Amino acid sequence: MAYENQTKEAIHQRMLDASRSDIDKREGSVTYDLLGPAAIELEMVYSELDAVLDKGFVLKLDGTQSAYGEYLERRAAEFGITRKPAVKAVGSVTFTGTDGTYIPVGLELSTQEENPVYFVTTSDGTITNGTLTLAAQAKEGGVAGNVPAGKIVLTSGNITGITSVTNPQPFDGGIDAESDEDLLGRYLDRVRKPATSGNAAAYRQWALERPGVGDAKVYPLWNGNGTVKVVIIDSERTPPPQTVIDDVAAYIESVRPIGATVTVEGAVELPINVSATLTLKSGYTAAGVKPTIETRIVEYLKSIAFKDEPVRLSRIANIILDTEGVIDYASLTINGGTGNIVVPDGQVAVKGTVTLT
Repeated sequence: MAYENQTKEAIHQRMLDASRSDIDKREGSVTYDLLGPAAIELEMVYSELDAVLDKGFVLKLDGTQSAYGEYLERRAAEFGITRKPAVKAVGSVTFTGTDGTYIPVGLELSTQEENPVYFVTTSDGTITNGTLTLAAQAKEGGVAGNVPAGKIVLTSGNITGITSVTNPQPFDGGIDAESDEDLLGRYLDRVRKPATSGNAAAYRQWALERPGVGDAKVYPLWNGNGTVKVVIIDSERTPPPQTVIDDVAAYIESVRPIGATVTVEGAVELPINVSATLTLKSGYTAAGVKPTIETRIVEYLKSIAFKDEPVRLSRIANIILDTEGVIDYASLTINGGTGNIVVPDGQVAVKGTVTLT
């Protein structure tokens, strides 16, 4: 912090020192007491100045992030980088009811949960032979709209003639708005790895500009002169859906240099299967600690996705030992072995089976 020494006491003393010498400045005097509240307010001003410095720069000197939210967006906007918006999940819903019942565009539907997810129809029609299937989308963007088949069961509004509604297939395509972490990564890439004339950095930046893309690797001349392969993962650091792959391919095709032949692929999953025998504290069970261990394994694998790092047995061991209730482990293996797992090019490590006894 630049102003940590600007305390109320220090400011108050400077104000007293700057006052005329022929007036009473002792504690309890009129001058002393009148300057006190001003010193408190100025201390708060200096504190806000520190916050302004943090918000004006994306990184602190130690390399940690300092700008978040709107302030990070404003800094990134100086380089033409904008936060990727959330994308709404899409799918279809089937109504059953009375023939002749008209279903309009914009009819609100929802799941039946404590915190329901809302959807709206994007096409209209009339129930015929007892059923009608219409296109629909989530009311809000984000992965919450990617609901499994059969989850949409309620309608809102005063429409008679509908006896039930459901989604025969899962809704998909919903993507959360770009996180601060990913936006910062794109900003730093733009600043530190300038993209020029269709170099590898340019292809990576083009891929990262599309919604749902968390990272990308570029392989120039992968299949001879003039060929480029771009392999992508989604914002969850797993293989992306085909819709995201197609979107990236179309976008790169629209901005790439003339003459390049570009292939866009999703990374291939490399399941990481973990097995171990645990020694547990009294009151704990392997089934009870398993969800925590699985969650931490997922977070670890996300942190090394596309980082050219192996999946380390020692990191998995630390995850297990750091879990509440675990005293020790034995017979730990990943993918059946006791060594690190090298992730081949074009693949991304994801959680496989976790077997704990």
